Amino acid sequence: MKSDIEIAQSVKMKPITEIAEIAGIPDEYLEMYGRHKAKVDLSLLKDSPRPDGKLVLVTAITPTPAGEGKTTTTVGLADGLRRIGKNSVIALREPSLGPVFGIKGGAAGGGWAQVVPMEDINLHFTGDFHAIGAANNLLAAMLDNHIYPGNRLNIDPRRITWKRCVDMNDRQLRYVTDGLGGRVNGVPREDGYDITVASEIMAVLCLSSSISDLKSRLASIIVGYTYDEKPVTAGDLNAQGAMTALLKDALKPNLVQTLEGTPAFVHGGPFANIAHGCNSIIATRMAMKMGDYAITEAGFGADLGAEKFLDIKCRVAGLRPSAVVIVATIRALKMHGGVPKTELGSENLDALEKGIPNLLRHISNIKNVYKLPSVVAVNRFPTDTDREVELLIEKCRELGVNAVLSDVWAKGGEGGMALAEEVVRLCEEPNDFTFSYSTEDSIEKKLEDLSKKIYGGAGVQFTAPAKKEIAKLTELGYDKLPICVAKTQYSFSDDPALLGAPEGFVVTVRNVKVSAGAGFLVALTGDIMTMPGLPRVPAAEKIDVDDNGVITGLF
Repeated sequence: MKSDIEIAQSVKMKPITEIAEIAGIPDEYLEMYGRHKAKVDLSLLKDSPRPDGKLVLVTAITPTPAGEGKTTTTVGLADGLRRIGKNSVIALREPSLGPVFGIKGGAAGGGWAQVVPMEDINLHFTGDFHAIGAANNLLAAMLDNHIYPGNRLNIDPRRITWKRCVDMNDRQLRYVTDGLGGRVNGVPREDGYDITVASEIMAVLCLSSSISDLKSRLASIIVGYTYDEKPVTAGDLNAQGAMTALLKDALKPNLVQTLEGTPAFVHGGPFANIAHGCNSIIATRMAMKMGDYAITEAGFGADLGAEKFLDIKCRVAGLRPSAVVIVATIRALKMHGGVPKTELGSENLDALEKGIPNLLRHISNIKNVYKLPSVVAVNRFPTDTDREVELLIEKCRELGVNAVLSDVWAKGGEGGMALAEEVVRLCEEPNDFTFSYSTEDSIEKKLEDLSKKIYGGAGVQFTAPAKKEIAKLTELGYDKLPICVAKTQYSFSDDPALLGAPEGFVVTVRNVKVSAGAGFLVALTGDIMTMPGLPRVPAAEKIDVDDNGVITGLF
């Protein structure tokens, strides 16, 4: 059996100009990055007379080591739509180098449902992440440089909240002491690094609608507080202009293709367990403008990625989804039912029945909280038995949701045609899309709503530091912002060991901080870290390149 990268390398890509033509993008809007990648000028959004297409979100059950295949389903669905004669365009996130070299490997789909050039997308791509890191670290340098010669703004070095970043899993950098070596080498202080995808600048770029909006958001970023506890912003340091200059090209979405030649915008990549987990608003709008069906995804399970897509991204951008696809595998649901990964190949209806409530809660949230139509895409494995498939389909039917078998990994678009037909049907249904909470409510009430409505918990408890921050943020007028919960992706709760659909748990909010530029509050729960570490055997050990420049081992 061929690996994902071997499959990707076996397919001859079309010139990106041909993909642009398929998408209806005139040459004058293209900025070429070689033969198979291009950036698209933002002016196309206002110049194109096309009406917006339908927006379809692909999300998933709570992830397990057994895998779900969300990106693979997204790509296969878009290819399947084209096979049944529909004009589809994809909008995806860019992979971070941290997971690529850490646990996950590549993140461009799999099998015969991939976006290509897979190696470029997974590595440096068009340099967007490097630009974000440079802008982040320029702000950090300007902040420390302001303090060094005189500190006109009266910044308290102990209250600096802005960290440097690097796009790599490097636990060694979580906590550092810098500015050492005497007076000429800076002001000594405790510091730390985030991974680039956790930087607020990543969230800012993905939520910006234009260069002027980007610059305004950058200026609003809070970098620390004064000795009398007043917030200090990037605008106070006059940093927004130079940061925008570094990001002006990164703001333009990247155009690539699937193995079957479907146009795909791959742009931005905030983590869903740390940030809001969606590709850029600009890429989504571009996909809607150029396609009758825009297929996008949100990271991890629906309690994280879909919740943030719907409650944050759609609220900020005024987007209205037409349908939601919830990806599930019988293998993963059996893990939620208590089966170890090593025993997933045997039929086990009892474990499947115990694990199915995880899927049903996600379905219920989409249907009853957000009021959106949905379909379950079942990625079938060879070890799945007919009785297991029948049980899953029957349980979904009880909630009034169809479950469709998907075979896009093995068959590409052909394996996604049945799913495509169901998505087209759902997109014609009217819906009463609504949010899970009101931004007018207090910070505590918004978090209570998320815990009870989306996670299935009993409520929220706040630590003393969290209560103090909530009071301060409320006093500063940030309490009406939406909430971005940073929590484990492995459970509805904040405890990764609670699989399935746990009930009665209480979510503990350790702290709350404001991302004023992005326009949301971040509630920190559990042991979520903004700088991951590499595993004992990182994926990087398997990656290599030969004398012809051909890369191997990348997923």
